[in-house]
Amino acid sequence: MSDDRKTNVPDFLGELDAGVFMNKISAALNATALGVINSGGKGKVVLTFDLDRLSNSIEEKRVNIKHQLKFVTPTPRGKVSEEDTTETPMWVGKGGKLSILQEEQGQLFTIGGKPDGKLTVAQ
Repeated sequence: MSDDRKTNVPDFLGELDAGVFMNKISAALNATALGVINSGGKGKVVLTFDLDRLSNSIEEKRVNIKHQLKFVTPTPRGKVSEEDTTETPMWVGKGGKLSILQEEQGQLFTIGGKPDGKLTVAQ
């Protein structure tokens, strides 16, 4: 599979929940690492992605991605856990590439600058 058809993971993570999800991952990693250093226990960070078709139409190439972040931070007297779940709709491009924007949006104008004829004119 060519690289242009693969999902760019850093871009994908940055697009989830309008960039907030990546900040949540960073905060969870920091808190867990700090807890491990301070308590000597083991920590855990888990990411889960559930994908569902956004509509019943095969024509619409969109999925809804439920992204979940779970983490366990050790403390001197036990552990603290947190779970956060949000959702983001995304387009599925060629080869299954996920993106917040549609990969191919079509041609709006002819080479001469006129509408391509497929657009309807509002009257």
